[in-house]
Amino acid sequence: MAVVAWFAVADDAELLNAWRGGDRKAGEDLFERHFDAVARFFRNKVDRGMDDLIQRTFLACVESKERFRGDSSFRTYLFGVAHNVLRKHFRTQRNRGNKIDFGVTSVHDLGPSPSALIAKHREQRILLEALRRIPLDLQVVLELYYWEKLTAAEVAEVVCVPEGTARTRIRRAKQLLEQTMGELNQSKDLLQTTLENLERWAASLRDQVSQRPKS
Repeated sequence: MAVVAWFAVADDAELLNAWRGGDRKAGEDLFERHFDAVARFFRNKVDRGMDDLIQRTFLACVESKERFRGDSSFRTYLFGVAHNVLRKHFRTQRNRGNKIDFGVTSVHDLGPSPSALIAKHREQRILLEALRRIPLDLQVVLELYYWEKLTAAEVAEVVCVPEGTARTRIRRAKQLLEQTMGELNQSKDLLQTTLENLERWAASLRDQVSQRPKS
């Protein structure tokens, strides 16, 4: 009975430590608790192999025993691991010897657009496509900021930059997103409506991205 109660109130750090100690149930609980967030992170960036990237992210958490010390939230740590897994994935996909500048290169530049997302509204489609067309570094900070509601300080931890740099990237990402949306959309009224309600449209997309594919 005590074990059941412990798992009912266990925080992320306790579950991670238990998983590292060989407790598979703790690993399953941690996976289930954060699956949707990690899936959202990858779903608008890759066209295939998402399940493998999610698995690699969680395995990296349990294998990197020295990285998480509880100084920040496990969620922030997990996104940091997912960020590294994503960058390594794209580098592996490219021909050997070719470097990728993620401050310039977008998901759109790297290959086919993710097909797992089908936006219900035109505003959503424009927003999704615009996100894929801005540099990956900017797409990441914007999605973390709007979809995951991370603070600028937490975003900075995820992408390993000073907080001031993260704030600058968020501002630059919003500016570039607006510019890209303008290039994709011929309707000034629709563009204005989307921009004025960016947080609402971002929230609606977050809910849609969170939906697990039907088996």
